[in-house]
Amino acid sequence: MPLPDFEAWAIFAKVAERQSFGRAAAELGFSKATVSKAVSRLETRIGAPLFHRTTRRLSLTEAGRTAAASAERILSAGVAAEADAIAQTATPRGTVRFAAPMSFGIQHVAPILPAFFSAYPEVSVDLHLSDALVDLIDGGFDLALRIAALADSTLKTRRLCQVQRRLVGSPAYLDRHGRPTHPSELERHVCLGYAYLPTRDRWHFQHASGEEETVTPTGPLKANNADALTATVLAGLGLAIQPDFVIWQDLAAGRLEAVMPDWSLPPIALNIVTPPGGLRPPRVTALIEFLAARLSKAPWAEGLAAA
Repeated sequence: MPLPDFEAWAIFAKVAERQSFGRAAAELGFSKATVSKAVSRLETRIGAPLFHRTTRRLSLTEAGRTAAASAERILSAGVAAEADAIAQTATPRGTVRFAAPMSFGIQHVAPILPAFFSAYPEVSVDLHLSDALVDLIDGGFDLALRIAALADSTLKTRRLCQVQRRLVGSPAYLDRHGRPTHPSELERHVCLGYAYLPTRDRWHFQHASGEEETVTPTGPLKANNADALTATVLAGLGLAIQPDFVIWQDLAAGRLEAVMPDWSLPPIALNIVTPPGGLRPPRVTALIEFLAARLSKAPWAEGLAAA
């Protein structure tokens, strides 16, 4: 069975209310011809005229009077449904599924979420913390924070700030084993590994002069989370490559030292990524803009600069 011609019924209700094709057309923003054709479609469909038409007057037929009350309910229901939908989309509400790296999420995302909930009390966040690369689409995530040099993909990307990584060690370790000045010297050092580096078994360095060097680190610990390496580094048992957002306070306090500061590691950045597509729900946009405003300032970098 074909669906009712809801648009035509709504137009008919407005014509019946205004007792004029012209006034109804002006109020609806349609041409008079469009309004007339919609009413004619209904009359053809039900097999009876809805209006008596003369050059001076428009009045409802018996069938028109019977139908007008129902048509008015259709129009009112449509107006109410649209108003509800607009209200739902105008105010951010609902759940946002959000993925972030473990250490960054705990240290820098979780502490700012209370402010987000205060600003958007009708939004909830389902936060997934893992250093593993999640599939946004298969996992049903609305957005993710990624700290990497991102490859081209269909995902939408918004870069927030650069993230610097440093080779660090404790003063006690460096006093015992020496402070290397060239990557080739790392063969004689204990090196702790992070499992999710793009090349987990090799470290790439570049000198300010342009010289490049690749080394294969060896040591007693490899972990899939940067924080898991920190305790061993602080204990003076080895060197590790760590992002500033993990170790900036230890550097500022002198508990760790940057090793080979003239040698840099491949650049990475903090990014917001979202699935491909057009419009986003207001709740997702609200969280994206909140994160961008709070995290683009890179407080760990500011802390290092202040130190």
